[in-house]
Amino acid sequence: MGGGEAGGAGRPLPAEAQCNASGAHGVTRPTSTESESAPLNWFGLGALVLFFLFFIVLFVAISFPATFHNPVSAEMQRQHPAIRALNTISLLAIPFMLAFFPLYAALRRVKVYEQFVEGAKEGFQVAVTIIPFLVAILVAVGMFRGAGGIDLVTQALRPVLDLIHFPTDLLPMCLMRPLSGSGTLGMFTELVKEFGPDSLIARTAGTIFGSTETTFYVIAVYFGAVNIRRTRHAVPAGLIADAVGIVASVIVCRLMFG
Repeated sequence: MGGGEAGGAGRPLPAEAQCNASGAHGVTRPTSTESESAPLNWFGLGALVLFFLFFIVLFVAISFPATFHNPVSAEMQRQHPAIRALNTISLLAIPFMLAFFPLYAALRRVKVYEQFVEGAKEGFQVAVTIIPFLVAILVAVGMFRGAGGIDLVTQALRPVLDLIHFPTDLLPMCLMRPLSGSGTLGMFTELVKEFGPDSLIARTAGTIFGSTETTFYVIAVYFGAVNIRRTRHAVPAGLIADAVGIVASVIVCRLMFG
């Protein structure tokens, strides 16, 4: 018995036994689908610095063309420098993100394409999981809006909003925003058609649309998909964030465009 145990200790364990042993000690070995990232070296840091410098120079060239002795259009001369800077940021934000994340992953030696394919597979499974909750929340929002609930709340809050000089034309959109993104987009389109795309109402509505989130929609769909029944502070935190975004949008748009 003792010789057998001693001889067995010298022989290598089978692959299955090694996996079980490593799992018993709490060590997780990476699977073939996982990608091991490497730390950034000096070349990677230099590439990131050059990347950021490129976008900084591009930002200055677009926002303040006179810096590089480029002609400035009459429309840009009429705009406030802060507005030109914000317009440039909105113009460069998506190209910056689309270029930064693949570049950073490649510099960390992450297999970008393989990881993208794996994420796409997981995204499809998530989409299938949330379809029942998506249908439920869309039906509930449609019934609430069709029954005139938004109009009743708007009429009840209109006197209070008039006292604090809040644009009452934005109230239906603000009430719809936590419930449905498509419904909010429809109301935003109606405001643009009624007041014009360059009006203060339309600019404020667009800022509110980008500064808030569909709180109840997100909670109903994603919390339901993972079977979370007690949302705790998620709903109050989301609604407070939406309220802050609405108030800040009104204040900033009045300061910049009013």
